[in-house]
Amino acid sequence: MKAYDLISYLEEHYPAKAAEEWDNVGLLVGDDEKEISHIFLALDLTEEVLDEAVEAGADMIVTHHPMIFSGIKKINNHTFVGRKILSLIRQDIPYYAMHTNYDVLGMAELSAGYLKLADTKVLSVTEQDEDGVQGFGRVGKLPGRMTLRECAEFVKEAYCLGDVKVYGDLEAEVETAAVCTGSGKSMIDEAIAAGAQVYVTGDIDHHTGIDTVARGLFLIDAGHYGTEYIFMGAMQTELKKAFPALKVSCAQVKSPYTIL
Repeated sequence: MKAYDLISYLEEHYPAKAAEEWDNVGLLVGDDEKEISHIFLALDLTEEVLDEAVEAGADMIVTHHPMIFSGIKKINNHTFVGRKILSLIRQDIPYYAMHTNYDVLGMAELSAGYLKLADTKVLSVTEQDEDGVQGFGRVGKLPGRMTLRECAEFVKEAYCLGDVKVYGDLEAEVETAAVCTGSGKSMIDEAIAAGAQVYVTGDIDHHTGIDTVARGLFLIDAGHYGTEYIFMGAMQTELKKAFPALKVSCAQVKSPYTIL
């Protein structure tokens, strides 16, 4: 099949119009006329991940986070982005990114499923029409009433994580949770307005953490990578179903940081 066959499928199910204006999604590098047979999925296209994809024999790469966010005036081997672009071109590997469009149309519901939330509603609405409501994150009921400590352990187990950061009274009980993968502190107001008692997201800084608890909302920081690496497995399952003849593999699941 051609790269544009896959791209047409992705843009039908996760159209670029659903992405935020500041985002950069779609075919970022390469030729959509390229014949492809092996898709490699990753959260980020680091140099290590690119090497992994080349070694695996992939002929197209799809990531969640775009490697290119803003304009580039020079493409050379002096920058890590330039080196990756040059390598993609040399290897003739088309590179496609699906970021906030997937956050809205895929990741939000996916993350709610990981946490087994019931009676969910959209956390931050981006579009509302006759077909329904779309947006970032979800708010819903946890599988049962539990302490914040138990909820943190539940999140760790759900996402298969080694650690989470928790802001709030560990013995307080919670039953309504909000979740937004990646960096979701901009939606704290929405989580409070929706009646959430605990908010699961990533990239929470010190002042945001203590100030949010003071406003009555507990936080579980499960990490940017920790909440979003699930993109790979979900997209692998979807593409294998849509294109049975296509080989689909994923980058190694590996946190970008180490806690000592």
